[in-house]
Amino acid sequence: MIRVLVVDDESLARSRLKTLLGDCSQPGAQVAGEAANAVQAVDFLQHHAVDAVLADIHMPGADGLMLAQALRQLPQPPAIVFVTAYAEHAVQAFELEALDYLTKPVRLERLQAALQKIERAMQQVPGMSTDAVEEVLVIQERGRAERVPLVQVLYLKAELKYITVRTASRSYLLEGSLSELETRYASRFMRIHRNALVARRAVRALEKHHDPEEGEGWAVRLDGVDEALFVSRRQLAAVRALVSAA
Repeated sequence: MIRVLVVDDESLARSRLKTLLGDCSQPGAQVAGEAANAVQAVDFLQHHAVDAVLADIHMPGADGLMLAQALRQLPQPPAIVFVTAYAEHAVQAFELEALDYLTKPVRLERLQAALQKIERAMQQVPGMSTDAVEEVLVIQERGRAERVPLVQVLYLKAELKYITVRTASRSYLLEGSLSELETRYASRFMRIHRNALVARRAVRALEKHHDPEEGEGWAVRLDGVDEALFVSRRQLAAVRALVSAA
């Protein structure tokens, strides 16, 4: 059973969530306690161990985002799942390593999926806390936030004010800085051009290539996509070394 602390300033919301948790199975959930605000939640966690906290964001005083920051300071922080009527805080929530983000009214199957994520995180490494989860990019798309695991991303390409995030199955648009992503995920991606990063693990071949804008040069082929990505002269030596070492 997954031990859960329910945090919401509305008693009816807490009651509904506890009822839904009681209806969940595989894995099941045990409500270890409830709190009406962040202060009560922190006080409870100082005396009780739980596996996950289901918390509202908009609460009087310290809100759910501040609670998530406080949880990160604990020696063994529980997983945090936000349960809220508002979607605009999704990106900030995932930056705080939230495991999931549920919008009200919560559906049973959606809550069940969140519990399964918690269970997988708990089983990843024995003895590790439940915030040890895979790295993801949070994509805002048509009013919803989608988590795209970095292990699925083949390349990142800057185009106008957006970054194209390409996986084997589809493309996404992400607002952000390519340089910031390069710095943050240097172990996963390498720069091949001023406008492109590729997943190191996906590089398959380096070949001669003619680009309409760049002219004659070299391009990389990646596992999972058909297109060739042009390599700048400045990055050619590093890409060639990566291919040779593969």
